[in-house]
Amino acid sequence: MLSTVYTAALYGIESFLVTIECSVWDRLPRFDMVGLGDTAVKEAKDRVRSALENSGFVFPELDIMINLAPADRRKEGSACDLAICLSILQGAGHIPLSKDLSDACFIGELSLSGELRPISGVLCMALAAKEAGKHVLYVPRENAAEAAVVDGLTVYGIRDVREIYHLLRGETTVAPTTYDKKEFDASIRETGVDFADVRGQYKAKRALTIAAAGGHNVLLIGPPGAGKSMLAKRIPTIMPDFTFEEAIESTKIYSVSGLLKENIMTRRPFRSPHHTVSAAGMIGGGANPKPGEISLAHGGVLFLDELPEFSKSLTETLRQPLEDGEVTVTRAKARITYPASFMMVCAMNPCKCGNFGSDKPCTCRKGDVQKYLDRISGPLLDRIDIQIELPSVSFDALRGNAPARPDEGSAEIREKVNRARAFAKERAQILLDKAESEGMEVKSGIPRSNATLTAPQIRIQCVLDEDAEDIFRAAFEKLGLSARGHDRLLKVART
Repeated sequence: MLSTVYTAALYGIESFLVTIECSVWDRLPRFDMVGLGDTAVKEAKDRVRSALENSGFVFPELDIMINLAPADRRKEGSACDLAICLSILQGAGHIPLSKDLSDACFIGELSLSGELRPISGVLCMALAAKEAGKHVLYVPRENAAEAAVVDGLTVYGIRDVREIYHLLRGETTVAPTTYDKKEFDASIRETGVDFADVRGQYKAKRALTIAAAGGHNVLLIGPPGAGKSMLAKRIPTIMPDFTFEEAIESTKIYSVSGLLKENIMTRRPFRSPHHTVSAAGMIGGGANPKPGEISLAHGGVLFLDELPEFSKSLTETLRQPLEDGEVTVTRAKARITYPASFMMVCAMNPCKCGNFGSDKPCTCRKGDVQKYLDRISGPLLDRIDIQIELPSVSFDALRGNAPARPDEGSAEIREKVNRARAFAKERAQILLDKAESEGMEVKSGIPRSNATLTAPQIRIQCVLDEDAEDIFRAAFEKLGLSARGHDRLLKVART
């Protein structure tokens, strides 16, 4: 007899539907599996056998052939266990072949006792199942809330093999797991930090407000204790409101990485890797490439504290992702592209001791300051839109004796940023429509932010009058700007 059950497999943060075909013949016992599965998939034979026997079933002593289609795509991990188990039960007659399973997708790892264990990447698989036209999804109970985020799927959280066996035979019922988007809307602004916690540094706060409004990269330079790290950690609280679509994109990355701690990401990510991080840890990699820090920061902030302490070879790897908003990791077994559109925020001291240019005496030897600054390459600095120096904070500002600023809280700043983003989107649409009406060919659409404006979009959206053109020419020649610096200055000015 031939039975067919559907599951899903991961490829990076994307997923694809896998058809489990099980053919059972009444002849010498054998259990074979084909379809380009990795070691974890091949070991499913032993897990499934033990799970069935420990769940009270007699494993059929028949000739069993399992095919994982499409056979030319590599399948990795243990998510196929449940579907393989059910295909055998149906092929052996324990679940009637008349039971239609074509509208369902089964995902989960089996323990030897028959219980379902949670797996990584369930959200990605749920999205793939929906895209393939499936309407019912069975997953381990611990993964049900994550999968229920996908609209249009009926999700059942299953405890073990016996529960799903009785459920499919119609002998018991299980309530589906649901997700209310109101929960997301209510929690997107919950945070434990606020920009109002930072005393003084109004110039830096203004610069970071502009950076958040336009999605610009920032470099903060100042002595130790000036508030660089404190400001950086609060940038996600003033960035534009996290949309549900953006949250899904970030959640997929964290789900595949096994770092998801909630059903769906409700706050923009903030990643702050130590300067000893490896290139694979930053960019992504491994035998089966996993997302790195720059992908985990997608949609949020990548904070590089003490920038000169990072190896130059490591910081140079950031240049291409900063331009493209994605990174491609190529290994012998796979070539995977991960999203990596983030706001890079860097902090550094002005010298090794940190006191150069401040009220405290600098203890660095002659030439050490320049040597310290030379650790950062020119091409990387050319990709940082805003560079700002922070002074030491005064005693009055720290003690709260300085005049209060009513507009320095995260909520107030975020409101300004939201208005700026909305205005930029409206302006871009108007100018795009105007350009098309004048017969101009505009291939790119509305940009996500001013920082992502392409060269054609800059020519449309950053038009200068005669006086501004003269000032810009003088600045370009005096500062010796590159072509990238030319565009970068226009984009920041536009914000």
